[in-house]
Amino acid sequence: MPKSNSEKDFLEFLQEIDAYHELISLAHWDLRTKIPKKGVETRSEAIGVLSAKVHEMQTSDKMKHFIDELKHKTNDEVIQKAVEECELDYERNRKIPGAEYKEYVTLQGQAEAAWQEAREKENFQLFQPYLERLVEFNKKFANYWGYEDHIYDALLDQYEPGMTVKTLDKVFPALRDSLTELRQKVNSSKAHVDSSLVLGYFSKEQQRNFSIEVLKQMNYDFEAGRLDDTIHPFEITLNLQDVRITTRYDENDFRMAVFGIIHEGGHALYEQNINQKLARTPLATGTSMGIHESQSLFWENLIGRSNGFWQANYEKFKSFAPDFFNDLDTRQFYQAINEVKPTLIRIEADELTYALHIMVRYELEKALINGEIEVKDLPDLWNEKMVDYLGIEPANDAEGVLQDIHWSSGDFGYFPSYALGYMYAAQFYNTLNQQLEVDSIVQSGDLSPITNWLKENIHQYGKMKKPLELLQDITNESLNPAHLVNYLTEKYSRIYNF
Repeated sequence: MPKSNSEKDFLEFLQEIDAYHELISLAHWDLRTKIPKKGVETRSEAIGVLSAKVHEMQTSDKMKHFIDELKHKTNDEVIQKAVEECELDYERNRKIPGAEYKEYVTLQGQAEAAWQEAREKENFQLFQPYLERLVEFNKKFANYWGYEDHIYDALLDQYEPGMTVKTLDKVFPALRDSLTELRQKVNSSKAHVDSSLVLGYFSKEQQRNFSIEVLKQMNYDFEAGRLDDTIHPFEITLNLQDVRITTRYDENDFRMAVFGIIHEGGHALYEQNINQKLARTPLATGTSMGIHESQSLFWENLIGRSNGFWQANYEKFKSFAPDFFNDLDTRQFYQAINEVKPTLIRIEADELTYALHIMVRYELEKALINGEIEVKDLPDLWNEKMVDYLGIEPANDAEGVLQDIHWSSGDFGYFPSYALGYMYAAQFYNTLNQQLEVDSIVQSGDLSPITNWLKENIHQYGKMKKPLELLQDITNESLNPAHLVNYLTEKYSRIYNF
């Protein structure tokens, strides 16, 4: 059916907004990868100006006209969903004064630069005043948006629609208990698993070359993306034909870059495989950060750290790796990369302790937004929780409270999506195993059947489906943490013989 003039005008308006979004994303990518230090302040101001323009368009009378004109009055499913998404943005954003929004976005850019300097100098106090302002903005925004039970719900909803503190406070403690029980079994095991076997000099260039081979195997499209260096790895989508990933290299521990690249590649595959009919609309992105994280963790852990993956790829790996890997057979290597050993850095965490890192930050975030703790107390509180949850204490702020970029971006409410994503990933993996011979596919070295399954069931929909709706449609059940516990129990009982 031909589109009406209103539908055409609406799509053109969305394309104009999307053009600003693309320029903002490009500016952010450059800010985190290439920009000279002295350019940060002016770049942050430029991002603020562009973001304020987007805010103005999203809350304009013109947008309201399109919403009223097309809501429940179009037969085009994509336009209908786009209108619904725009209405959510309109109602949310119009509650924030334009001047405040511009000030906040400018602060985000400045805070990221301050975080980088503070991290390099291992000095939280350099970042503290920026974080204090970001916290106050987020409290203010949460009150503008409103909430029913908990102020943090208003922030959580930005990243994981439908998720609440009530649900997290039920799921997380139960998951923590299960993980703690598994850790105790691992600690009691007499099996000898030693990650130091895979540590040693491994050049950045050769790590990158191997990682590119893995990305190709995953079907990442290098004609629609690229790989660059940064301090904190990320994926960023400029448009569906330009989906970029970054990583950080440690030449004495290849795991950081290789598994980090697989992780970001999982994010990128999601974006690259969204149906093109959604392009340049607000639907052309992942449905939630939890579902997005499910894709990165699915590839990094359930595929990338699996025995089958290394059965297929270990000889190729050794062709890039230093000679000392020739002394390790595949099983020794597989066990070494899956050692359970609490670490200070979240992105270096093993599968069993990963979710505990998320719970540390979630509890601190919630307390900050509630006004129960102050920003100045974060380093000490962080260290206390790391001892409580993982039994280790950071020696400095860089490996403690400053390790992740998210707070400098003002992303309060984001972090729970990592643990939710892990639970989603295990649930998807369970369903996938019922439909395909996953281990045989992984061992074959041809991962396209898995990529295609994810595209067909998850990626193509973008934001056309809500996260919990997508989970229900694929797995025929709601969020079920038991799948993650079962996966981890099965995997580590084999590695640690319990």
